[in-house]
Amino acid sequence: MGTPSASKSLNAGVVTAVRGSVVDVRFDRSLPPIRTLLRCGVDDAIAIEVLTHTDASHVRGIALTPTQGLARGMPVTDTGGPLMAPVGKAILSRMFDVFGQAIDQQEEPKDVSWRSVHREPPPLVHRSTTSVIFETGIKMIDVLLPLETGGKAGLFGGAGVGKTVLLTEMIHNMVGKHESAKKGVSIFCGIGERCREGQDLYAEMQKADVLKNMVMVFGQMNEPPGARFRVGQAALTMAEYFRDDEQRDVLLLIDNIFRFIQAGSEVSGLMGQMPSRLGYQPTMGTELSGLEERIANTDSGAITSIQAVYVPADDFTDPAAVHTFSHLSASIVLSRKRAGEGLFPAIDPLQSNSKMATPGIVGERHYAIAQEIRQTLAQYADLKDIIAMLGLEQLSPADRDVVARARRLERFLTQPFFTTEQFTGLQGKLVSLAESLDGCERILRDEFKDRPESALYMIGAISEVKTDKPKPAVKTPVSGATPEATHAP
Repeated sequence: MGTPSASKSLNAGVVTAVRGSVVDVRFDRSLPPIRTLLRCGVDDAIAIEVLTHTDASHVRGIALTPTQGLARGMPVTDTGGPLMAPVGKAILSRMFDVFGQAIDQQEEPKDVSWRSVHREPPPLVHRSTTSVIFETGIKMIDVLLPLETGGKAGLFGGAGVGKTVLLTEMIHNMVGKHESAKKGVSIFCGIGERCREGQDLYAEMQKADVLKNMVMVFGQMNEPPGARFRVGQAALTMAEYFRDDEQRDVLLLIDNIFRFIQAGSEVSGLMGQMPSRLGYQPTMGTELSGLEERIANTDSGAITSIQAVYVPADDFTDPAAVHTFSHLSASIVLSRKRAGEGLFPAIDPLQSNSKMATPGIVGERHYAIAQEIRQTLAQYADLKDIIAMLGLEQLSPADRDVVARARRLERFLTQPFFTTEQFTGLQGKLVSLAESLDGCERILRDEFKDRPESALYMIGAISEVKTDKPKPAVKTPVSGATPEATHAP
């Protein structure tokens, strides 16, 4: 099964009841502790995690695998330990399931050690107290929504607005940027992922040549809730190894954190716990904190997390959304409208926010530029209704300048991605924070007022605009022709 060859204890039990994924087991000698992994069935194929002790001789657990073929009276083996995850350099460029088994149709990795997926968050004494900006090389995020090294950012977006592309680009930039220094590692954790999405992402990573410093862990949508509930811990155990033992910076991408809460809700209901508000499990806050608090910046390295967050029925007061928000340092909202206008990445700058965007962290200049950009875009949003009804000509000269600035900023904050080169034909760009701020500042000062908006669309640094010669706004009249003739079709 690809699990660690730990010495099995002699403790054996018998199945007394099977109710779907919930299994009761009787042990006559001694009860295995909570979170112990039990094995039963043909070739020990069925895995059960102990969740409660019902009495002095019975335990109740949740199956992490399908329970077909399991019956009362079947023998159960106590493995003597919890669920384990493989760690080591050999897991790089591989894809695993919740048990640490390779699911990329290659042989099992060698030279790995195994660690429990249940680990405590790092103590406060080892945590870093300084806030450091995590540069992504993506202009929109670095300028308006700076991410925190060792922090957690939420990515909100529906289907088809570029969520996976944005995650893929961040992985590419993280690996490329840290390759020479501390060699960054990216870990993608799919919780409740569709099989198709996992396969597509694996193929994209292979084409982008970023698999060599990456690990992928999947708990697929069709797997039992117990497996989906534990796959996040398995991925975090791998991330903690690279942070603490290898002292490398880790980018952990989780898709989707809501499905972790959903799986916990299913497990809670199966175990017969009384539901809380809106049917969620009463232990949701504790379970989510146990996962999120392990993502931290320590004196040996940092785990920076980008998490996709599904908001049920767009209700931001939903308990799942409220509990998730309390852990995030930045919220990135993807807009279908902006995607329809061709403004990629399709991030809505007015709905998104970051706790790092303060003068004390990013600096006075960065903060002032970001605030001015937000103010300009907000004014443009207010003027859009007037423009739609009366036209641009009816605006005052000052308002027309605001619109011109905002439209140029919107186009400058677009960016060609490395991971979409094969589709767009545009070479990907990695833009430093200094270049991004310089470009935005110069646009706000109207340096490019005479340049067409299209000159700023899908470029990298602002210096690329100067390579083109400005095109004349009006065609030069032909000798002897009237001015009216120049505008004729």
